[in-house]
Amino acid sequence: MRRLQHRLEESGTTVFYADMSEYLLSTKEIEISDFLVSVTGALSERIAERYDASPGDRGHWDRLVHSLQSEVQLDAVTTKLGPTTVKASLKNDPHFKSELQKAARGHVAKLVQEAHGFVAEAVEFVREREGDPDRKVVLLVDSVERLRGVGSEAMNVYDSVRDLFVGHAANLRLPSLHVVYSIPPYLSVLAAGAGGVLGGAVARRLVSVHTVRHHSREPDPEGLAILREVIERRCPAWRRLIAEGALDRLATYSGGDLREFFRLIRLCLPSVRDDTQLPLGVDSVRIAEDTARTEMLPIPREHLEWLKDIASSHGACLERDADLPTLAHFLDNRRVLVYRNGEDWYDVHPLLRGIVDAHRSTRE
Repeated sequence: MRRLQHRLEESGTTVFYADMSEYLLSTKEIEISDFLVSVTGALSERIAERYDASPGDRGHWDRLVHSLQSEVQLDAVTTKLGPTTVKASLKNDPHFKSELQKAARGHVAKLVQEAHGFVAEAVEFVREREGDPDRKVVLLVDSVERLRGVGSEAMNVYDSVRDLFVGHAANLRLPSLHVVYSIPPYLSVLAAGAGGVLGGAVARRLVSVHTVRHHSREPDPEGLAILREVIERRCPAWRRLIAEGALDRLATYSGGDLREFFRLIRLCLPSVRDDTQLPLGVDSVRIAEDTARTEMLPIPREHLEWLKDIASSHGACLERDADLPTLAHFLDNRRVLVYRNGEDWYDVHPLLRGIVDAHRSTRE
């Protein structure tokens, strides 16, 4: 997203970046009301930071509280909190978030109208400040992919995300503003073709780097070289810290998922007592692998059956629509990774391959 922002700005576009992890409670259900409030609040703050002023006569949060009190009649909560703490409450107070959602359900059209009106006003404000009435304005909405449920609430969160991006697709098309949303990987499974209802957009899946060759477990030198280059750019002296063979092993066991790759590297660090242990060798990184593997366990027998099918066929192996949330859970928790070598294909996380392979299917 940051790289996209840089490239768009080079082309003469005004771009605002919003990290929604600052506004969203990522483990609870999301609704159009609190999502739009968060997105428009983020846009308002980014504009105020850049131009040292907010669109309109009042700040966005003041306008929001006024709307909630007069239209949604959430007086008890908004009066107690006040405009300065609405943002923090949306992020950290599940009760406030729930109350806002409950009260707003009968006023969605009004809230959407308010949000769209603010966005249109904000875009005009930016164009005036830039001295260009035709200026393209873009909002990059990042970290939405972090929305995920925990425990018994997981499936409810998945369903709420699907409803947000499919059921309220028209409401997420903000007037005069180009918007790029980062979406959870499971949305492409739960709502195939979601991009079509979002203004004809195309949902781009950020697949894992193929650290193994197509439909195999044979290491792919090209993919491993890419991950070494990523580390090289971040830390040119990395070979002082970790041997190349050890780094390649972590790259392989990350499955090519960049976040997982960085996490495995970080998991190696607590075991380092002094410089005499550096660079870390292959044996030294096994603790990180074991730690990461343990976090993905235990796996129910029925899920092992499915994972075994995926590992052998490299397809989703989805038998019925009712199982879509489980497949979404696999993708969200990286038990299953997606690769692309001309076509998309699936494989189980490398750290789980031994466990999946050892599972004796009831069908055998």
